[in-house]
Amino acid sequence: MSMNLGRARAFMASHARVLDQRRFEAVVTGSDAARQAVIHGLDAYRNPDGGYGWGLEPDLRAPESQPGGAQHALEALADAGPATSPHTAALLDWLDSVTLPDGGLPFALPISDPVACAPFWVQADPSESSLQITAAVATQAYRAARWDETVRDHPWLATATRYCFDAIRRIDEAPFAYVLSFALQFLDIAADTHPEALDLLDHLGQFVPKDGALAVVGGAEGETLHLLDYSPEPGRPIRGLLDPQAVSDDLDRLERGQQQDGGWAVDFTSYSAAASLEWRGYTTVGAVAVLRMNGR
Repeated sequence: MSMNLGRARAFMASHARVLDQRRFEAVVTGSDAARQAVIHGLDAYRNPDGGYGWGLEPDLRAPESQPGGAQHALEALADAGPATSPHTAALLDWLDSVTLPDGGLPFALPISDPVACAPFWVQADPSESSLQITAAVATQAYRAARWDETVRDHPWLATATRYCFDAIRRIDEAPFAYVLSFALQFLDIAADTHPEALDLLDHLGQFVPKDGALAVVGGAEGETLHLLDYSPEPGRPIRGLLDPQAVSDDLDRLERGQQQDGGWAVDFTSYSAAASLEWRGYTTVGAVAVLRMNGR
């Protein structure tokens, strides 16, 4: 088995939004120009308040700045490293401004026009903190902080980290698959600078099945988060919780997942025609990045 990079590139050219085409080139070539193009590609999604909206999260197409938009913006900035953006500080200031008193982010803020937005975004309670979105945003912030001291030193990251540690410590039964996945990712990268994350990672390990597959209860038929969704990088602390054979098997699964058109598919529901295409482009970038960093 091997992925066909040429077909993947053709898929991106014919299906993906410009931002993900730029991310693909940054992953594949690592060139400074490609990395800078990712940073500039984010500008179309940026709002004057410093946050990001406008469908940067494909199933959240409203223009307002949202925590989900911040997650995707920070992920793109992390992919672009070591290049950095002049707008990162403003994004973190915006996150600080919408953080709730307990230190967590709401899953979503109020949406003025729900057209083509997934119901779980529209129906979210803006007064309640969400471990899922706080951990997801903080994970990408830690990834970006590898390159950017603006992120590393911003007080918002310390606030979000403490909230996540406290919330994860209180988990005493298997959480919803997405909550578990994002919490595992957060602890894995936070462990680089916070030793207590390792104990919490062991705590969550009891909820990870041997094959690493997390069924999404209430999701689309067959919707599953796989091992590589929350443990994409080799040599990371989270791999210590996982059976090496399960990792190898999941790499095989991901490699087999390349479609005839060159891209990868998703198994969850999209809420607009645009989102369906955009998720495939986004997912294809991720699949290529994971396979390459794992020697495939």
